[in-house]
Amino acid sequence: MIEIIATQNAPQAIGPYSQAVKFGNVIYTSGQIGLTPQGELVGDIQVQTRQVLENLSAVLKAGGSRLNQVVKTTIFLSNMEDFATVNAIYAEFFGEHKPARSTVGVKELPKGALVEIECIALQ
Repeated sequence: MIEIIATQNAPQAIGPYSQAVKFGNVIYTSGQIGLTPQGELVGDIQVQTRQVLENLSAVLKAGGSRLNQVVKTTIFLSNMEDFATVNAIYAEFFGEHKPARSTVGVKELPKGALVEIECIALQ
């Protein structure tokens, strides 16, 4: 059975999808962009990356998980020149935990965001 995960501590979905779903003990998050829980897109690539990771943390917490239980992430960047900046902030949040990861350069992200990250985590 699929369980919908939702929290007020991350931005609400801006389309017909859930913040995350849980199947068994696996949580699949939707991509998070640099929106505050109130729906405001924040600052530059550094500020957006931190907000994205805070949002992912909040969604995972609502599902009974944490960043150190993430097994896979996918990062979408509207400018690959931001890779090193995003990578450094990502490393701060994940510490010694190093999930599998893909990073993809894209033409455009929703709301003009600079970065989007989704993940798969264990509960």
